[in-house]
Amino acid sequence: MAHSRPTPGFRLPMPGSALLAAWREGYGLAELKRDLLAGLTIGIVAVPLSMALAIATGVPPQHGLYTAIVAGAIIALTGGSRFNISGPTAAFVVILFPIVASHGLGGLLIATLMAGLILVALGLARLGNLIQFVPYPVVLGFTAGIAVVIALLQLPDFLGLHGVELGDSTLHNLAAIVRAAPGVAPAELGIGLMTLATLILWPRLKLPVPAPLVGLAVGTLIALAATWWGMEIETIASRFSWEYQGQSGSGIPPFAPGLVLPWRLPGPDGLPLTVDFALIRELLGPALAIAMLAAIESLLCAVVADGLTRTRHDPNAELIGQGLGNIAAPFFGGITATAALARTATNVRSGAFSPLAAVVHALVVLLTVVALAGVLALVPMAALAALLFIIAWNMSEARHFLHTLKSAPGSDVAILVICFLLTVVFDMVLAVAVGIGLAAALFIRRMAHLTHARRLEPGFDEESCDLPRQVALYDIDGPLFFGAAEKAVSSLRVVDPEVRVVMLDMRDVPSLDATAIVALQSLVEELSTRQVGLIFIGMPARMVLKLKRAGVKRQAGRLAAVRQPVQARRLAERWLATPAA
Repeated sequence: MAHSRPTPGFRLPMPGSALLAAWREGYGLAELKRDLLAGLTIGIVAVPLSMALAIATGVPPQHGLYTAIVAGAIIALTGGSRFNISGPTAAFVVILFPIVASHGLGGLLIATLMAGLILVALGLARLGNLIQFVPYPVVLGFTAGIAVVIALLQLPDFLGLHGVELGDSTLHNLAAIVRAAPGVAPAELGIGLMTLATLILWPRLKLPVPAPLVGLAVGTLIALAATWWGMEIETIASRFSWEYQGQSGSGIPPFAPGLVLPWRLPGPDGLPLTVDFALIRELLGPALAIAMLAAIESLLCAVVADGLTRTRHDPNAELIGQGLGNIAAPFFGGITATAALARTATNVRSGAFSPLAAVVHALVVLLTVVALAGVLALVPMAALAALLFIIAWNMSEARHFLHTLKSAPGSDVAILVICFLLTVVFDMVLAVAVGIGLAAALFIRRMAHLTHARRLEPGFDEESCDLPRQVALYDIDGPLFFGAAEKAVSSLRVVDPEVRVVMLDMRDVPSLDATAIVALQSLVEELSTRQVGLIFIGMPARMVLKLKRAGVKRQAGRLAAVRQPVQARRLAERWLATPAA
């Protein structure tokens, strides 16, 4: 029979579907060259961004580089988008920074591992398409709020302020920065401003060298000159140190990422964590937040890439790939990874053909770590802060934010502003939860207003002409669900005393939930008590079955369901002619 045929909806998502799709299109030397050039470009861009985002998160810069290397390659090979470039992203800063403060690097890696497992479960459950149900004002509100928080966290490094203890409270951080403001270091502020100016002006020259590389190079050269003149400039080397297999140094370790156990890495007290139920329970909330944001950002990124390339991604395979990448990365010192929109767009513009471009990007980052760790250590913190300012500005989508404020309906503007303020003042998890809740409530309210029941007076249309005065015809339009059922059904209870049969036209009712079933059941009982018959017209078989399961069954002379109004009219006339009616 037809219903026994296997359908695509029952097949498990295939990891690596994007790589397979590219291979099926035909892969030769020309496509390999495109991937190599795109991967080289993205790798150069990813190095400074990965370091800056790791530092913004509160961990040493090499952990961001390890993320791009390990997670970037694994997600590309196992994901569902041909062009997504994954690694550390700015959106996670507001989630990961408090985790590092409370649970240390080890706690962050364990939370990332848990989030990876959740993402794989979401992909296997084929929930990739749920991303389309996150309202745009919610996404725009929390991304703009994240941008503000990121910019605020970079102010101490940009201004050269020392001794500023930042936490997970935006208001506390702002107060701490204001108190420390008199201690601005002119040299570091100058480096930050020069780097910022370079990052803003360089793209206008339309040269093939990436702006982040040029900006950090300018900042580093100025810092070296300032150091030669005897000024103290804080750099990656002066702030961070490392120990590895009996060796130690400052800056970034010049080694490929090695296998580590996340729970062996330090917690907030500098000692290895003790993994127990209490720790898992504390990290479950942050892990869910990481997974949800990773799903949202990665799938939105894949949608944008599809629009640029006229391709289609597999959302469930992409979730599985993101999950596998976040499961593997913590065992090599990598932090949370997801698809990055700016790097993905650059990948597309650079001519990438397949996920192998992302693999090449990971190899470029790996070679940079091994060969140029000493050079990377010279980058000043003020220059990295300037780079993060640019990232925050691009992430804020200020033009879209202002345009939405001016043009969107009042309810959407309210959701946008609330999500923005909650993200800035409290945290993104609360903002997204409240935003989606408000959007859902407003949607229910709008849908409830679309659902209504009305009595069709005689002569209203062909179906109501010449109806006996003891018969009332009601029409229900719209879905009957918990937000609208009681309002719609309550109007049916006001029936003229002379009415002996009510005909209820349900042809425009697309759905029926449990609340509506209870309301209809109550209506049937009430009309039956008053010796009034009820006839449903055009109710789909699945709705009739739902009512039968709830105990609302056909009763001779009292309750029936027919397909067409003409059948209902004949049945009503027969009931009226029967003395029992």
